[in-house]
Amino acid sequence: MPNLTTRDGTRLRYKELGQGRPVILIHGWPLSADSWDPIMMKLADNGYRAIAYDRRGFGRSDHAPSGYDYDTFSDDLADVMKETGATENVALVGFSMGGGEIARYMSRHSGKGVTQAVLVSSVVPYMLKTDDNPDGVPQSTFDEMTEGMKTNFRHFFTGFFKDFYGDGVLRDKVYDEEKHWAWTTTMMASQYATLQSAAAFATTDFRPDLSSFNVPTLVIHGTKDETVPIDATGRQVAEKVPGARLIEYDGEPHAVFATQTERLGDDLLDFLGRN
Repeated sequence: MPNLTTRDGTRLRYKELGQGRPVILIHGWPLSADSWDPIMMKLADNGYRAIAYDRRGFGRSDHAPSGYDYDTFSDDLADVMKETGATENVALVGFSMGGGEIARYMSRHSGKGVTQAVLVSSVVPYMLKTDDNPDGVPQSTFDEMTEGMKTNFRHFFTGFFKDFYGDGVLRDKVYDEEKHWAWTTTMMASQYATLQSAAAFATTDFRPDLSSFNVPTLVIHGTKDETVPIDATGRQVAEKVPGARLIEYDGEPHAVFATQTERLGDDLLDFLGRN
């Protein structure tokens, strides 16, 4: 797989399929660009150039000693766009933590080159429960996650992926092999990067970034998402970003890229075709 080097010297692995209008897909925590493979193939088959990259510290990208904050993440995205030549009429699609890169890119880099944005099960605009964000996740939950990852990193993610993929929510469960892949992929990541990135998506307030969404925006979110609650995220974006379109996947958990792959691909193609 090809690699590129960011402005601070971090090597990022990326992949692409197809030709045509560029669609950049940003993966969630704690996975890799490979989570987008079925969607990339569908986009390529329908005339798009699909690009996905491993976030620093994850997948096959460098385990950088620093840069696990959204300013740096958005700079990495800008460098991916520049190095791949995907600089005009670009659609950005971010899953979970990846939605934060889009929000910060839209504000920090003025959305340069972007004409559409898609937030899938995204952490935007604010995950943490506060007095002015009552539907958020309590700090105690994030503290428990941090302690679990520090105490027994590998064991923690065995339990984490049960909620991630909706065990106990879906009648037709995700195959065990899918969860095994997710666990194995997570073990490729830097433990330091995993912890630092979790702190970033848990505490970064993207509400000031919302005013920078001046392009058509699609929000997709499962109503039974226990990892990133829809009331604090997807529904808030739909309410606060003018013209944003919200599609709720009734009864679906966080990992809709795996539980509703075909529907997600169809909804993306429908939205992209409106540009």
